[in-house]
Amino acid sequence: MRSNNTVYPYIPNSAPKTKERMMNALGVTEIMDLFEAIPDHLKYTAPLDLPEPIRDEYSIRRHLETLLNRNRNCQDFINFLGAGCAQHFVPAVCDEVSGRGEFLTAYAAEFYADHGKWQALFEFCSLLAELLDVDVTSGFLYDGLQAVATSLRMACRMTGRNEILIPGTVSRDARRVLDNYMAGIQGPQFHIRTIGFDRESGQMDLADLSARISKKTAAVFVENPSYLGFIEPQVEAIGEIARRHGSEFVVSTDPISLGVLAPPAQYGATITCGDYHPLGLHMQCGGGQSGFIGTSGEMRYVMEYKDKMYGLTPTSVAGEHGFANILFERTSFGSREKAREFTGTSNALWAITAGAYLALMGPKGMAEVGQTIMQKAQYAAAGISRINGVRLGLSGPFFKEFIVNFDGTGKRVADINRKLLDHQIFGGKDLSSEFGMMGESALFCVTEVISQASIDCLVDALTAILA
Repeated sequence: MRSNNTVYPYIPNSAPKTKERMMNALGVTEIMDLFEAIPDHLKYTAPLDLPEPIRDEYSIRRHLETLLNRNRNCQDFINFLGAGCAQHFVPAVCDEVSGRGEFLTAYAAEFYADHGKWQALFEFCSLLAELLDVDVTSGFLYDGLQAVATSLRMACRMTGRNEILIPGTVSRDARRVLDNYMAGIQGPQFHIRTIGFDRESGQMDLADLSARISKKTAAVFVENPSYLGFIEPQVEAIGEIARRHGSEFVVSTDPISLGVLAPPAQYGATITCGDYHPLGLHMQCGGGQSGFIGTSGEMRYVMEYKDKMYGLTPTSVAGEHGFANILFERTSFGSREKAREFTGTSNALWAITAGAYLALMGPKGMAEVGQTIMQKAQYAAAGISRINGVRLGLSGPFFKEFIVNFDGTGKRVADINRKLLDHQIFGGKDLSSEFGMMGESALFCVTEVISQASIDCLVDALTAILA
């Protein structure tokens, strides 16, 4: 690493004497000693392509803004990308609440600068439990896929089994995350098996599920709405097959759909999970994600949660309650290596923000936003499918995402999306390599922020490109 003795006034610890004192305190003489645990083959040794040091704060801000302005963003472009991170409306109150000083330190903070934090987290968990129609929810997990992975690990621990059945419509990226989490470093090895699906509707092949499920199966997992957008109408039958074989029924859902769709617990899910990024969070280059898990209040479920949970209890003052972590010994904070799982990083600030969103929306607001999304998605799908050579990829009902197939146009999705950029439009996610059997197809996402005029603009642009 190149020695850098530049002093940046806006970085107090950049002064050489300050750095020397810090290294003396750590007992190291070279800065690279701090990185000795990183294998040499993973270290980048070539000089970094960085500009000359910029010493004043105003100039460094201008430099960074110039770099950022090279990006295309969803403020300037109309966005139809989703597939796990969609653009939703963020009410001003959400930013106001998450920007409060006492909450900005909510990341893993315990007793400092957290006035009201635990009450806010308790309120979030209560509101989320009401939305999911469950007794208990986890506080907040790293993201939705991490919540799915922990839900499946919970099922394995509870049943003493090591096999998971998942639908073939799960995304390639999701499968990689699940493989990674389920493989782990220590402990038993878990096996993920894929169940077939109907090519016309996307629905799970129940005959294949019945043939594959066994006494080894810890959980049957589905997404509803699915990654490919369709709503799985067979969920009750899938749950019944799972329960008949003593397996947990784990369902990942989109929480903003639950104003119009039944929560998974009402059709038999024993563990509900997902990502609450649609609930008042900005996309933030993928950083505005956070996961949740919800179950019944049975202790055999509660004791398998790996993350912090929040409760309230009477205090010594009559009529007052206090809010705190509960069952702390479950976590790796409380029991270290003897915990159920490692309690990794989490997103307390996003939980507080989502709590503000749910409190603002209420049941009526959640129903209205769900209806708006479905109506706009249906309008978009109808308009796109009227273009010559274009058809919808799946036949079943959908919530906010749907597949568009371009095989009849003789065009590639990659080329279409490239030309849409000229119209300041982000097209749908290209599925042609991820789901090759679907041909030249793209997954389009329409949310409440997309206006009718924007949808018409997309249809007009596609019509011109495909002419």
